[in-house]
Amino acid sequence: MAATLTIGTSLKPQHYEDAYQVKARGLWFEVHPENYFVDGGPRLAWLQAIRERHPIALHGVGQSFASIAAPDASYLARLARLVEFIEPAIVSEHLAWSSFDGNYYPDLFPFPRTNAALTRLAANISQTQDRLGRAICIENPTHYVTIDGHEWSEVDFLVALANRTGCKLLVDVNNVFISANNLGYSADAWIDAIPSDLVMEIHLAGHTPDPVLGTRLLVDTHDAPIAGDVWRLFDRLVKRTGPRPTLIERDGNIPSFSELLAERMAALAVINRSGVAT
Repeated sequence: MAATLTIGTSLKPQHYEDAYQVKARGLWFEVHPENYFVDGGPRLAWLQAIRERHPIALHGVGQSFASIAAPDASYLARLARLVEFIEPAIVSEHLAWSSFDGNYYPDLFPFPRTNAALTRLAANISQTQDRLGRAICIENPTHYVTIDGHEWSEVDFLVALANRTGCKLLVDVNNVFISANNLGYSADAWIDAIPSDLVMEIHLAGHTPDPVLGTRLLVDTHDAPIAGDVWRLFDRLVKRTGPRPTLIERDGNIPSFSELLAERMAALAVINRSGVAT
């Protein structure tokens, strides 16, 4: 199914009716599965109804792959049940941790890219893929501070993880731009280094300058339109990879559905201008 997807948007409750009614070739929607870990009710019914008209992708935020512990069995069971029910086009998660020793945090934290971390992450991802019966996508994180102890570059770490597990990559272009800005490296070089054959999905989103530090520290807020520099990087990426299922990600200051569709059309225009086959 993923081959039929073009540009999608985040699916928010205030847009359920619009999403159900809209007709657009290749349109798809992405949700956080944690919001649908329920046995029934209107939210799950709406997701099922929209799934009958449009492909759905599940983008996890709570699996905490980079934690020391193995995947939570109850979480994985609920995710597997939702995957079986919705039959999503893509399942994805973040390269980060958000829980430790039974405590859960509302954030996605980075970690030192060590050989030990690679082994642990590969085991956690493989266990998840075995349980779901499918490959998943792993998203590159957003970085705000330099962490000591890295033994791998980020791109090499992602490639090694994919090679060990058979997972694919979700390239969040906004995360690449923010991280390069905050840590002082080349976003273009990062985009040029990622192997095209491993990229299964792309995310586009907006960001916000820190209220104190300004543009020296960009924050991955998902509450603003996509910035010009992110559009430029997206163009650079798709010229190498060709079209990939691409998501317009919006989680705050939710605009009208028509505004999201306008950004969707802008993304389609980038692909059309890139000169690669659609």
